[in-house]
Amino acid sequence: MSTTAITPAPVPLGRRIKRFMADRPLIPLIILLVILVVILQILRPGIVNERWIANTIKFAIPLAILAGCQTMTMLTGGIDLSVGTVATMSAFIMATQIVSQDPAVAFLLAMMPAVLIGLVNGIGVGVFRVHPLIMTLGTSLIGTGCLQVYQRTVIASGAKIPDFLAWLGTGVTPVLGFAFPNALLLFVPLAALIVFTLARTGFGRLLYAVGDNERATRLSGVQYWQVIMALYVTSSVLAGVTGLLYIGLIKAPSLSLAEPLVLPSVAAAVIGGTSIFGGRGGYTGTIIGALILTVLTTLLTILQMPEGARRILFGLIVLFVTAAYLRIVEDK
Repeated sequence: MSTTAITPAPVPLGRRIKRFMADRPLIPLIILLVILVVILQILRPGIVNERWIANTIKFAIPLAILAGCQTMTMLTGGIDLSVGTVATMSAFIMATQIVSQDPAVAFLLAMMPAVLIGLVNGIGVGVFRVHPLIMTLGTSLIGTGCLQVYQRTVIASGAKIPDFLAWLGTGVTPVLGFAFPNALLLFVPLAALIVFTLARTGFGRLLYAVGDNERATRLSGVQYWQVIMALYVTSSVLAGVTGLLYIGLIKAPSLSLAEPLVLPSVAAAVIGGTSIFGGRGGYTGTIIGALILTVLTTLLTILQMPEGARRILFGLIVLFVTAAYLRIVEDK
């Protein structure tokens, strides 16, 4: 008796590309980043040099840290719209309190609103079950109002950018002939800690578990409100640190300092592969996403695109990547 071998049907090219993107999400991101840099070099020959790389890293780091806040909250199916306000409050309070206070005291005062807003967000989302978008939007508006009231009380004392924050935000250190931004001294350990926390600790696994199946997590005995409380406090503290770093970079305290970074931080996390529905993503991709958006911003500046058009583009990026993610999940 003869047997006939059955040849499996070939997998369509589109299906193979989708599987490749789903299994190795960092590779397409790196390719996109390289393409943007090449386009930038073509449009403005000579712009990609040591100085440009250092400046790009400087501006990408605050965005990457705020995007880290979004990554962690999005893993649970939430979002933190208060990070821009928290960063702005910490920066403004630091710049005004350093005039009359010891740097350590000024730092503690600057971080107090971050911890307070994080606690309020955690209680609202974790205990009272308010939707994260509504809760963090509300605390953002309240924080902005409080900052405006505070600004009136210190308007006569003026503001000052601490030297160590200016050194950290704008300074560079020559290493082996390359100018490394001093901000990397803060970002590298912080990024390593976030990556390690998400990949190797119980808290990180709980974030994924809550976002993947909250009901099953509750039935397994996990205290949901404790996880959410720790999450939003951590997110707010990171946002406060970002504000201190950002004011050292910008050197101009204002009542809307870090607000323009909120939408890009969400976009960076989504571009990096973090699902807005929870349970999927990581911080490494978010870092690359922040670099992509920073290079893209430079590209749009060269093309003289207005700020409104940039925000429209960031919104379209979020929608496009989310739609692409849903297609990949459905086809797997």
